[in-house]
Amino acid sequence: MRKLIMLGTGSAMVTNCFNTCFILETDTGDYFMTDAGGGNGIMGQLKLAGVDYKKLHYMFVTHGHTDHVLGVIWIIRKISALMNQGKYDGEFHLYCHDVVVNILKTTAGLMLKKKDLAQLGVRIFIHELKDGDKRIFLGMELTAFDILSTKAKQFGFQLRFKDGVTLTCLGDEPYNEHCRKYVENVDWLLSEAFCLYKDREIFKPYEKHHSTVKEAAELAEKMQVKNLLLYHTEDKNMEKRKANYTAEAEAYYKGKILVPNDLETIILD
Repeated sequence: MRKLIMLGTGSAMVTNCFNTCFILETDTGDYFMTDAGGGNGIMGQLKLAGVDYKKLHYMFVTHGHTDHVLGVIWIIRKISALMNQGKYDGEFHLYCHDVVVNILKTTAGLMLKKKDLAQLGVRIFIHELKDGDKRIFLGMELTAFDILSTKAKQFGFQLRFKDGVTLTCLGDEPYNEHCRKYVENVDWLLSEAFCLYKDREIFKPYEKHHSTVKEAAELAEKMQVKNLLLYHTEDKNMEKRKANYTAEAEAYYKGKILVPNDLETIILD
């Protein structure tokens, strides 16, 4: 059974939830992780989610903003330590574009212990992907694509599973028409929704190059997406976020809407 575990659902400066990142558990119990939040809080989230590092062998990093990439250094450190202790079998593969490759290698070189850093290029591999590149692992095909970010270079991806189910991660910026072929008719669309449309004057999403729930829902309806998952939100009303975001999305989109909380698990069928 495929499961999506939302390790975090918030935008960059949240304090009432964790930064957006998630992990996919496959039918075999292996993991594929996307982003890692802004620091070592990722260790706590993984512990609470019951994730076994020894089954985590693949990861994707969308871009180099602090709330997505800093936690990756902790993942590398943890897996390196397990390797050095003889507690991790196999290799760890991390996929990202060239800018993130440079960030990770530079930061790791400055901050990791020599014995942990020694695993880079030996059992821990940071792979550069270009727009449209494909990789196959854990019984699924990943296609990386440039979202043509208006801020820092950012990649999204589409996963295609053996049974034909598709999932697209759009990163944390609004949709660009360049990405249409990765979004249209997908089974699962993971989209940022910084705030409610009615609260746009309060949270200023457009100034931050983000979108609202309304726009994410309109996109999903236009693209005939089956399931819409909204994340990377503000965190000022966590108790009512799920209900409020769902209600606004329902006004513009007829498919299934999910507004998960941190550590919530979604079955991908």
